[in-house]
Amino acid sequence: MTDFPESFASRGGCQGCKDKGVPDMDFAFAFQPIVDVRDQTIFAHEALVRGVKGEGALSVLEQVDDQNRYRFDQLCRVRAISTAAELGMTQYLSINFLPNAVYRPQMCIRSTLESARAHGFPLERLIFEAVEGEHVESNKHLMNILREYREFGFKTAIDDFGAGYSGLNLLADFQPDLIKLDMALIRDIHRDRVRQTIVRNVVNMCRELDVEVIAEGIEVADERDFLADCGIYLMQGYWFARPAFKSLAQIPTSAWLKR
Repeated sequence: MTDFPESFASRGGCQGCKDKGVPDMDFAFAFQPIVDVRDQTIFAHEALVRGVKGEGALSVLEQVDDQNRYRFDQLCRVRAISTAAELGMTQYLSINFLPNAVYRPQMCIRSTLESARAHGFPLERLIFEAVEGEHVESNKHLMNILREYREFGFKTAIDDFGAGYSGLNLLADFQPDLIKLDMALIRDIHRDRVRQTIVRNVVNMCRELDVEVIAEGIEVADERDFLADCGIYLMQGYWFARPAFKSLAQIPTSAWLKR
């Protein structure tokens, strides 16, 4: 496990870190696997926010506002790590983060480091996904966050690539370890020549940039097979497993079978 920087324990945090007046939000997590079709294994599990009884993410996210956004982001990290450790997760843990909730990356990462240390979860097995669809005040701020996270040994990812505000400009400024293709590009791709052309070119571009591609939203075997033929081997979606509430999903043998 990567060493925890002890100096963080004695530093003062940013203003958001000092905001103790915001009450804790009550929520839990479901975990959806990201698979590697090359060897039929689980590469990572994405932590997905749920209500305490398994309610959908919207029931939690609609409570997030400018007053509690920072606190919510911090709680997500801590609870995702602690739950993953309790479940005995040995694969990567992928956590979505809110760029607009991060004030100073070095300070705002403190609770993440403390949680990883407390639960014995290796820092190098953490992936932080920046949601590309969320508007951020400045790409420079987001790039700074991603670069700092890489310095800590985390893997970085851009979620919903192709669906948001930044697109190729974001990729030109920073090359993350992973990008996740938005499911709107994936849907029925085996029947859509335009989407096929776009995805093939994204894969070729990312190969040259040494960025690995994840396809999310896989729902049928034909999508899986077409994407594998394109050179995309990391996949996520209902075809493999639905999110498992407070547990780690198992992949059925049928998910790997050729049609």
